[in-house]
Order: sequence, then C-alpha cells, then structure tokens
Amino acid sequence: MPRSNIYVGLEIGTSKICVVVGDARSDGTIKILGVGQAPSRGVRKGEIVDFDTAQTCLQDALVRAEDRSDIMIRKVWLAITGPHIESCNNPGLIRIPDDQSEITEDDIEEVKEQASNVAIPPDNIFLHRIIRHYYVDGQQKVLNPVGMLGKKLEADYHIVHGIRSRIQNTVRCLREFPLEVEDIVFSPIAAGQVVLNREARQQGALLLDIGGGTTDYVLYESSAIAASGSVGVGGDHISNDLSIVLKIPMSRAEKLKVEHGSVLPVAGDEEDIIRLAGDTTFDGRDVQREVLNDVIRARLTENFELVKKRLLAQGAPLERLAGGLYLCGGSSQLRGIDQLAEEVFGLPVRRSNFSPMTGLTSNFENPQYATPIGLIRYAQRVEAERPARGPFARLTEKLSSLFSGTRLGSTIIG
Repeated sequence: MPRSNIYVGLEIGTSKICVVVGDARSDGTIKILGVGQAPSRGVRKGEIVDFDTAQTCLQDALVRAEDRSDIMIRKVWLAITGPHIESCNNPGLIRIPDDQSEITEDDIEEVKEQASNVAIPPDNIFLHRIIRHYYVDGQQKVLNPVGMLGKKLEADYHIVHGIRSRIQNTVRCLREFPLEVEDIVFSPIAAGQVVLNREARQQGALLLDIGGGTTDYVLYESSAIAASGSVGVGGDHISNDLSIVLKIPMSRAEKLKVEHGSVLPVAGDEEDIIRLAGDTTFDGRDVQREVLNDVIRARLTENFELVKKRLLAQGAPLERLAGGLYLCGGSSQLRGIDQLAEEVFGLPVRRSNFSPMTGLTSNFENPQYATPIGLIRYAQRVEAERPARGPFARLTEKLSSLFSGTRLGSTIIG
C-alpha cells in the first residue's frame, strides 16, 4: 500500500486565488482531494496590495477547498511571484581538513554558505539556494558527495531572492486566519515539478508560466536550474490593451480575449466581425477580428521578447534546449500562442504532461493549475530529501529568518 502524505498548495495570483489539497503518494501519483478557487482582488502582479479584500477572496477559496476535500486546512505551501524576485548562479568551494577521512553533511552546509556569499540588495532575502552540481577534486556533477573521499569540495548553486517586506506581507496575511506556512516557493519552480518530467530537465527545457499579472520562467540544463525570474507582464495587460484600443469595458475585453482571441492571422472561414451585445452599462459594439488578434499578438510578442532578453542576460543556453519550451498558466491557453512562442524563442513548443494524478483530475489537469499542484509535488520531494528534519523545524527556521533579518533559503535538487 503506497504511503500517503497530504499537502496543501496555495497560489495567490493576480487573476485567481487557488488552493489545492493533494495526497502525494510514494508510488509517484498525486491524488487531488479538493480544489478551491476564487477571483483574486486586492492583488497586483502577484503581490497583495489590499489586505482586507485579498483576505476575503482567500477565505472563499479556502472554504471551497475544505468543503470539497473534507479536510480542515491549517498548513499550506505558499507560491510566491512578482517582478521583484531575481536569481543568479554562484559557486562555493571549501577544502577538506587533512585529518578528515570523508566529506560530511557539515561540509555540504559550509559549501552552501560559501555559495550564498553573493551580494544582493539590502532589502532582499534569500528564497532558495538550489544545488546545481557538486564537484569533488575536479570530478564533475557528483550527485551526493557525502561519504566520498576528497580534499576539495565545490558546489554550484542557483540563488533566488526577493524583497523581504513584500514576502512578509503575504505571510502576515495568511497568519490572520490563522494559517501556518510550511514553506515558501518561487512559482515557476513549483510548476516545473509537474510540467517538466525528468527527461525534459535532462535535455534542457524552458518553462513559461503566463499568469494574469506576471510571466514567470525557469530554465533547466542537464537536470539543473540555469535561470529563473519574473517579469511584470501577463494576461491582464492584454485585456487592458484591448479595453483601450477597442474602447470597451475591461470585463468585456477579458471575455472577448478568452472566447475569441488568437495570435494567428484571421482564417478564411472566420467572420471578420465579432458582435458584442449591449446591456444596461454598455451599448454594444462590433469588433474587427483582425484588430483583436493584432493587439493580442503585439502584447504577447513584447512579453516574450522581454523574457528572452532577461534569459540571455543571465547567460541562458537557449540554443542547447533539446527538451523545448513548455507553457502553463491561464494565459497559455490562447489560440496560436504555441506558434508565436516558437517564433520568438526559436524552440519547439511541447505540451506538458502532468505527473500521474488521480482524484478530481478531469477538471484540474490543466496548465492553469500547474503551480498549486506543483507545490504538492515539491512538498513531497523536500520531505523525502530531508527526512531527518520535520516540517515544524523547517517552518520555525524559515519564518524566524524571514521576520528576524537573517538569511532564508531552501535547498532541493533541481
């Protein structure tokens, strides 16, 4: 009988707040026990800007998740996003004492601290210190050096950091319920746990998570994270452009985008005009399909080019990503987006195959739920890779770090 662990993933996005309760089993499957979501208000670009309003929306999502899963939620794994989050790769090196026969866990912690000795803005705090590769006496890509003989231990880490106060605000909002935060995870790293399989990570792959207010990305090379980040442009910006250009309410622009939008040229069998019916607050309007598609394509092209520029500045090896490009997030479902992404990045776009799931999969095996479901897989991996430390110990360490001014950061192998 597979051992089960129940975890709760929470994503506070610009467009929606989503809570997923999942049973992560030791045979590799995730059973979705319940999902609760609510329209997101009081949130801008993935960050809380109105506590009271955001808490009301979060309460709605939590209640729905509890009702559907029949589980009282007290602890969550929290996804964080926002353009304030940055990353870099940095090495660490230590020499093993002559009187020491083998590499120990203490040596791993010491080399991690060496790798974390990187300058970040004074108002920022470390979110993740993720191992990329170990080297023992020049031997490359050692998976686990503990117990090996050697005199020089090197480690290459991917460092993710963000503005402390913005992260604190989200955690404080949750504490009002009260909810305990088991861990804080950068959104695309969570999404990658279910969108990218082992082969894609090994071959090299880029994941883009296109939400309402941000586009997050993570790039893997040889099974290790090579780059990650977030830009403050998402699907809501497309809707806003449509509202301005077509002179229609924002709500109508969003609906028009979802129901009729495409980044492709107008096909011969499509009507040239889309008729928007009027109501008590809107007189109605005829919209040219060509204009609609042109506006969507222009904004998405700009967004993709911005992400590509960031990746190239981080030294990302786009030309070596045999695994291709994966899209997730609510805005990834726009028609023709695959073709545009392939044009901009020069990479084949692959369709994600979520990790094996059971339970409520018919409605929720969908790219827009990649992050909250990915949090469940991430939680399972963290627990498995750090069996000696319970979740309470980790929670105490991370949150005391977050609110006391010391360093914060978790480690998980790509």
